[in-house]
Formats: sequence, C-alpha cells, structure tokens
Amino acid sequence: MSDMGGLRERKKRQMYRRLSDTAVALFLERGFDQVTVADVAAAVDVSKPTLFRYFPAKEDLVLHRLADHEGEAGRVVAGRPSDLSPLQALRRHFLDGLARRDPVTGLNDEPEVLAFHRLLYGTPSLVARLYAHLERDEAALAEALGGGAPALADRLAAGQIVAVRRVLAQENWRRITDGARASALLPEAVEAAASAFAQLEAALPRLLTPGTK
Repeated sequence: MSDMGGLRERKKRQMYRRLSDTAVALFLERGFDQVTVADVAAAVDVSKPTLFRYFPAKEDLVLHRLADHEGEAGRVVAGRPSDLSPLQALRRHFLDGLARRDPVTGLNDEPEVLAFHRLLYGTPSLVARLYAHLERDEAALAEALGGGAPALADRLAAGQIVAVRRVLAQENWRRITDGARASALLPEAVEAAASAFAQLEAALPRLLTPGTK
C-alpha cells in the first residue's frame, strides 16, 4: 500500500509540474490573457475539470513555480540551529540565496528566469495572486516566531521581514532588467541585504536572541 501511495503521489506531482510548465510556456509565447484554461488542458491532453482539480484558478498555474518557497521563512526560523536567532537565520538564508542566484532573490539573469519575472510582474491578476502568496508566507512566519501561537507582535514582525525580503528581491530584479549582470551586482546586493537586515535588527531586537521564538 505504501508503494502504491508513493507512486500515486509521484504521478500527482508530475502532473502538477507538467500542467504548470506547459501553461507557463504558452503564456510566455502568446501572453497570459491570450491563453485560456482550455488551451492548456488541450496541450496536456486532459479535460478542463481535470485541470481544475489540480489548479483551481488560471493564475495558480503560474504561481506553482513558487510553491516550494511558500512558507520558506517560517521553515527557516523553525528549523534554525540553536545558536542562531530568528533574524540571524533569515539573514544567512537570504545571503545564501544571493550566492547561489536563487530566482526568488531577484539576482538571476538567466533568460528564462527574466521572462518568467516579466510574465509574473507584468500581469495584474498574477501580481494580485502573488500578494496572497506573500500573505501566507507572513502567516507561516508569524506562527514560527510565536511558537505556534502568534501574537500581534509576531504578526507585525513577520510583515516587516517579508516586506524587506520582497523589496530586496524586486530591487535586484529591477537592476537586472535595466541591464546589470547578476555577477557584477552581487556585491551591491549583499551590501543592500546586510543593511536591510541591520534595520530589521534595530527595529526587532527581541528576535536577535538565539533562543527566541
């Protein structure tokens, strides 16, 4: 039974990926508004009801690319080493992302990543969906900061942290779309991130204690 369950789960993940990848390719080729859900379903040879069982909304086909990152900040805080404070762990994680050119940091100039960002930020309905994704990130981070029972202070701190990460990523992406190369921009991006997290540390001193939730 466990083998069958594992196989079903793998097939399910493969279908999620296949639907999302096909949809994104079509959206990049023709434009988000010019491609219908029926077009995507036909390209994958499934019915519309089948597609909607995987993705309730057209926008979710695109945001699936970010699914692995949803709740990431909360996981970083919850799983951090005992000698790191929440802000130290989040700072290290963001800097590590810059070093490996993680697309979610905005510091990536690969053509396919730039095309995806143009699609995402150039489509109003996708931007609206992205903010819902960020709200879920805030909620997960607040829960991690509050040890499962977030207070108002935890929710306010989570909002500030998620906003800083978002602004840093958007600034990196803006600089790259203006012509900067990721490798050349890295030192400035690291400096900006260090400055931003220093501001967070000044505003949220309680999150600098290693044992703090």
